[in-house]
Amino acid sequence: PMIRRGWLERGPGPDDRRGRDEFVPVSWSEALDRLGAELGRVRDTRGPQGVFGGSYGWSSAGRFHHAQSQIHRFLNTAMGGYVRSVNSYSSGASSVLVPHVLGHYEDLTKRNVTWEQVAEHSEIVLAFGGMALKNSMVAGGTVSRHVERGAMAQARARGCEFVVVGPLRGDLPEEAGADWISAIPGTDTALMLALVHTLVIEKLHDQGFLDRYTVGWPILERYVMGVDDGQPKDAAWAAGLTGVAAETIVQLARRLAGKRALIVVAHSLQRAEFGEQPVWMGLALAAVLGQIGLPGGGFGYALGAIAYYGRRFNAVPIPTLSQGRNPVRDFIPVARIADMLLNPGAAFRYNGQTLSYPDIALVYWAGGNPFHHHQDLNRLRRAFARVDTVVVHELGWTATARHADIVLPCTMTLERDDIGGNGNDPLLTPMQRIAEPFGEARDDYAIFADLAARLGATEAFTEGRSVRQWLEHLYEPTRAGLEARGDVAPDFAEFWNGPGLELPQQDDDGGKQRAFRSDPEAAPLATPSGRVELFSSTIAGFGEASCPGHPTWLTRSETPSPTAPLYLIANQPATRLHSQLDFGG
Repeated sequence: PMIRRGWLERGPGPDDRRGRDEFVPVSWSEALDRLGAELGRVRDTRGPQGVFGGSYGWSSAGRFHHAQSQIHRFLNTAMGGYVRSVNSYSSGASSVLVPHVLGHYEDLTKRNVTWEQVAEHSEIVLAFGGMALKNSMVAGGTVSRHVERGAMAQARARGCEFVVVGPLRGDLPEEAGADWISAIPGTDTALMLALVHTLVIEKLHDQGFLDRYTVGWPILERYVMGVDDGQPKDAAWAAGLTGVAAETIVQLARRLAGKRALIVVAHSLQRAEFGEQPVWMGLALAAVLGQIGLPGGGFGYALGAIAYYGRRFNAVPIPTLSQGRNPVRDFIPVARIADMLLNPGAAFRYNGQTLSYPDIALVYWAGGNPFHHHQDLNRLRRAFARVDTVVVHELGWTATARHADIVLPCTMTLERDDIGGNGNDPLLTPMQRIAEPFGEARDDYAIFADLAARLGATEAFTEGRSVRQWLEHLYEPTRAGLEARGDVAPDFAEFWNGPGLELPQQDDDGGKQRAFRSDPEAAPLATPSGRVELFSSTIAGFGEASCPGHPTWLTRSETPSPTAPLYLIANQPATRLHSQLDFGG
């Protein structure tokens, strides 16, 4: 364990030397005694509202040693809760928008179009931002089968067309045989509007679908046709914005019409100013084509973004560690960490509400490295300097660890026993450690258990269980689910000593969107109207100029100029998605 010299000598408090100060090695007992006292001080003087429970979860494939679950369980049981973050860096705009216009986010990303459907049914896939295979090489929990390349190859061999819109041709694999449209970055919404305009004026749109399954089409249609602003969103208009020839846009619209068409919008499009617009407009394009709810057709938001999208759900539960109940209502959108720390008490807007940033005294981080994935790192550094105490569990000297006051060395996945799995992968894996912990590294669970003892919360946190007993306890719902189905249900010892357990999966039934298409009255969507909302009175009522009540082309505040003429394409390395072990980053 290490403690920053300034914190060790002067105690808790704001300090702009974080990130530049030296660290002093201490014993585990001293580190935990000092940290336990500081946690108790903050809990008793500031309450749990003074603690930010930071973890982004990308620290372990295991279901028990999942750092996000461990730290949140500890803070809930020993500290009475914590200020949390919501949404993700991956989908910060779309995950807030989608419930208003289509329903539950996971019904779109995880219970919708599968790769099996693409292989068997899709006739044309239009992918805005592509579906790079490196993205789907990872998932939270495990990936036992990489099916994306094969599905696209099978679809292509059957005659399916693929079109990728984006700055990088390689964002679809060679097996897709994709046509490439290189639009100016950030102009996808304009291209989609022009496709809809062409479909409407050539009477290639599905008016019957729009009438039965959507609300707000007449309002969006007026906008597309330029009735109120005098500017039809036609191919010629879009050509000037996108750099794509008007004839190319018209021909693409004609290629889509009358086919089993799948519209895919990548996460990357909504990680930008006005990021809600291409997501919402992609949904509108799929609705205008009448494809939502059909096998291999419709709207496949973020398909290919991670390995558990486009897969079936397992038919039995997987091991899951309860995080307990967090009574603290305060939260921030995940990318507002610096805003919160720098502006305690300030107002901010989120999902139509005006909220205020809590005043944080202590940041506790286990699992993840915000200095790796957060924007404006100099500002984040200033924000970390403001709080009283920063605590980090880490297996190496990441930038976040270097900006902490107390750094506790934790084990890595290969040094601990666990169970690997996720709800969209059929293989449940016994993860037996293959190496002893390095040096003085300890499991997060052991660290939190000792801290819980110092805070009088041992039983609440551990429930009297060892790691092995927790694994047995977490495995039991899976075993019981298998037994209830009449499937082979090995006990824990048999599972633990075996090669892995193949789990049954649910039928590929298209989820809520398929059920809605089959009977919209009996299976309405979880939107205010129960239908696809091409105009949302709820969103319109928020009064946000950056997100009107229907998909809209909005001019960005920053565009290239003669003195700065280039766009920066910040794509990740070709062979990896996240690089949490790249300490140089």
